[in-house]
Amino acid sequence: MAEPDTILVLNGPNLNMLGTREPEKYGHATLADVEALCRETAATFGLKADCRQSNREGELIDFIHEAHRRKMKGIIINAGGYSHTSIALHDALLAVQIPTVEVHVTNIHARESFRHHSYTARAAFASLCGFGLEGYRLAIQGLAAKLGIKPNA
Repeated sequence: MAEPDTILVLNGPNLNMLGTREPEKYGHATLADVEALCRETAATFGLKADCRQSNREGELIDFIHEAHRRKMKGIIINAGGYSHTSIALHDALLAVQIPTVEVHVTNIHARESFRHHSYTARAAFASLCGFGLEGYRLAIQGLAAKLGIKPNA
């Protein structure tokens, strides 16, 4: 089942806690708000956003493989803490060869030193951090530009 007009928006561990987890860093918007923003932004480019979240590394990898099977156009990924530790996510992203943008709500380079390195960034063509939830909109806009897709008139 090919879905070339679909992008995968993948959120990793603890992002289901948006809105209540450290609101001074992450704000009060929820994961549902993020997903609505992504669907709305994708629609402006004639795309559908398939939004997924998991706290389990293997399930995130399965979602990436599924994106390949479904021939999705792109991936937006906020792998959360797995960004800094998961070679397996890095390898999965490289294996599927789908254009990918990494997103982080906070500026990972202004935080603890263990957050400064990102394995998932190395498998993405772009990485955005520090823009809050607006980073998801920017990531979709950047992905669409990379794919040569213009906003609907």
